[in-house]
Amino acid sequence: MRILVMTKPVPDPAANAERLGPNLRLDRAASPTVVNGNDEYGLEAALQLVERLGGEVAILTMAPTTGIETMRKALAMGATRGVLVADAALPGADIPTTIRVLASAAATQEFDLLLGGLDTSDGAGGAVTAGVAARLGLPLVSAAALIEPDEASRAVRVRRLSAKGYDVLEAPMPAVISCTQALGTPRYPTLKGIMSARSRQITTLSLADLGEELLPPDGQWPSRVLEVQPPPGRAAGRTITGAAADAAREIADFLADRRLI
Repeated sequence: MRILVMTKPVPDPAANAERLGPNLRLDRAASPTVVNGNDEYGLEAALQLVERLGGEVAILTMAPTTGIETMRKALAMGATRGVLVADAALPGADIPTTIRVLASAAATQEFDLLLGGLDTSDGAGGAVTAGVAARLGLPLVSAAALIEPDEASRAVRVRRLSAKGYDVLEAPMPAVISCTQALGTPRYPTLKGIMSARSRQITTLSLADLGEELLPPDGQWPSRVLEVQPPPGRAAGRTITGAAADAAREIADFLADRRLI
């Protein structure tokens, strides 16, 4: 079983050090980075599958060269090797460009499953994994809570979270799967894993290595931040008093007026 997991270095939510730079984009140098949370859940699922079925887990990242340090944590968890796409032209890349770059890099690898987080904590666009699947022309199963590949039939069965519980879907392999926290708590790297991660291979690719025109023709991203404003202050709350039945009726009317029930 060959599993490729897309991982992204994101600012550490626990550091509480996020700030915007002069270009109104996130100043990534101001905060330590960690592997995106939903990507870690996908990585944990991949590691468990390989432990049971055999094979390898590789990670794929698009980031500056400093992203190698964050990739080492994923390698310390048990991934076999890493592929980093780093290029001076990529900082500030929009979602369509990210999709094109990651899909082109994934196409250079052999895999049965390509896993990615449902979204990222720094962008929360939730479109990259689906976009990569579309770009590669592969089936996508989203919001996975359980992944069960069958190498004999070359198919994967996925328990997919839905508004009413879950659906059970099946897709031919290779397939792309977006991952959720329901896949299980990521393991902590062991000392042995941390030591061995230092020698595990990370292949660095540039845009030229991918052999495609992946940037906008004029070198400008189609979207940019024009203005940033703090959120409005929270309005004063409303207190409902009186008999329980009257208070319940008033609350129900309040919710119904706003089409919340």
